Amino acid sequence: MKILLIHAKTFSYKAKEKAIEEGEDIVQENMEGVFENALVVFTTVEEDDGRNPNPVISKAVEEILEVVKNVGASIIVIYPYAHLSSSLAPPKTAISILDSLKIVLSERGVKVVRAPFGWYKEFILHCYGHPLSELSRQISATEEGSRRVIEKKYYILTPDGRLIKPEEYRFSEEELELKILVDKEVFRKESEGGQGRVQYYLRKFGFEWEEYSDRGHLRYEPHATLILEAVSAYSWRVANSLGIPVFRVRGTNMFNLVAEPIKQHADLFGERMYEVKIDADKFVLRFAACHQQFSILKDWVLSYKDLPIGMFEIADSYRYEQRGELVLGFRLRRFHMPDLHILTHNLEEAKKIALIVRDKIVEEAKKIERDYQAIYNVTEDYLNTHFDYIVELVRREGKPVLLVVYPAGIYYWVINVEYLIIDELSRPREIATWQIDIGNAKRFGIKYVDESNMYQYPVIIHTAIIGSIERYIYMVFDKIALDEAKGIPPTLPLWMSPIQVRLIPISKEYLEYTTKIASMLINSGIRVDIDDRDESLGKKIRDAGIEWIPYIVVIGEREAKTNTINIRIRRNGIQKTFTSEEFIKILEEELDGYPKIEGTLPLYLSKRPKLYYLQPLTT
Repeated sequence: MKILLIHAKTFSYKAKEKAIEEGEDIVQENMEGVFENALVVFTTVEEDDGRNPNPVISKAVEEILEVVKNVGASIIVIYPYAHLSSSLAPPKTAISILDSLKIVLSERGVKVVRAPFGWYKEFILHCYGHPLSELSRQISATEEGSRRVIEKKYYILTPDGRLIKPEEYRFSEEELELKILVDKEVFRKESEGGQGRVQYYLRKFGFEWEEYSDRGHLRYEPHATLILEAVSAYSWRVANSLGIPVFRVRGTNMFNLVAEPIKQHADLFGERMYEVKIDADKFVLRFAACHQQFSILKDWVLSYKDLPIGMFEIADSYRYEQRGELVLGFRLRRFHMPDLHILTHNLEEAKKIALIVRDKIVEEAKKIERDYQAIYNVTEDYLNTHFDYIVELVRREGKPVLLVVYPAGIYYWVINVEYLIIDELSRPREIATWQIDIGNAKRFGIKYVDESNMYQYPVIIHTAIIGSIERYIYMVFDKIALDEAKGIPPTLPLWMSPIQVRLIPISKEYLEYTTKIASMLINSGIRVDIDDRDESLGKKIRDAGIEWIPYIVVIGEREAKTNTINIRIRRNGIQKTFTSEEFIKILEEELDGYPKIEGTLPLYLSKRPKLYYLQPLTT
């Protein structure tokens, strides 16, 4: 807050017209005022004041009262004045702080009035001109006062309902990953640094930092683009597999902090936000799809018969992660979040659906042979009143979880579950999540009409079932790194492989037949390319291996004459001969349940530059 204090012999103002849409409504008697022996406090409320307003207001009161005492003013006029700073608070925040400032000053026994906020006003000021008649002050909350300290309690919760303090828990040999998680989260033990194989895999397939952007932003080259699109399409399938109606939407990534629900939600999120200033307004780049989906849902006319329903968006999301924390493919400043929100009638229904969501999260991880460790974040009141339900969740996990207990009422959720892998370098990495939200429906004005024709606020489940798109990809590559350490050839799942089939004609003589086979595969939704380069067969096969292509088909005289194809299968090294129809059937069975995405490269390798991912992977 910045204030300019003028001791005026006379001061008068008259409100003319609103300067901004959010200007406050005023009654006729407040449209103008005339004062004598007044301390006029020209006041600019700044953007940081709203984060912790009480210390700012207290300091301002003491500064103003000190000046009143020294100059002997008989009245204080708080005059909103936006010209002392370029960093303005949102109008609602400013009005609230100005009102509080007036109330606290009045409670201290001085006469005080306030001019209207958000209006063009004319004023006439006659300054006394003595040494104390013109003073300025800059007021802010201390760092200690503005930092919110949250007291958390940690426990290990077992499937049989025992709560054990982490320092007293005895980890079994099978609980090594849980111990790694607890050491990191509770005892703040950091694992050794270093760069694992996953970082090299990601770069090999075209996931790379964009040097012309802010740190933490990726570019996606052709292979990476294909993988990203495949996982994005799959996340929509997963959202639709829960057995409830789901609506897919799209929206903007920028929201105005003038809107009170946006500001409140952003304040709860914390400090990891991207903020953008445009003219006098301040915007936040979304950190998930919440803002857009809630904005849409508040405009829908919903009946109790419509619930439960879901809303889904793959939202480009932004989090201002610290530079030292950025990890390629995992901790980014811009990423894609397949965000699903499920509206339920009440808390009991939300609990039932959350069980389904939990099961689906674990099921998707098991499909790629991953096993999660879980952190259960719960509020203390929810733990006390729903302990049996939390134990039921842990029983489904089939192993102990880390339980973190928060004070009641500090967030909008009552339970927030994080699912983590322990990666190749023994580091906990959060992937998927779900939470039960009891606060945002009211905050954003999302309602439904119940059986009695009364408005009710739904309880909302937030979830990213497979995690962010990039983190899911990170998890897949991390599994490949673990496999490779065991001597298993690195191989992507077929549905994620940028090129699923590489056709290699032995010579130009067989290119026509090869192209015919390619057309059949493409018509069946298979991603295929043809290595028609003037290279040896051995080099072509090696290059296909460098790209981890699951199926390599070599076509020569015998295949052309017998109308067959000779296939090398990467995952097991087996070589077989099939007809085209038989091969397509095998591929379709392997792809069952997964999306088919069109390729991102020209069909013929001779039409491509020598791309970096055709080079051997080295560490």
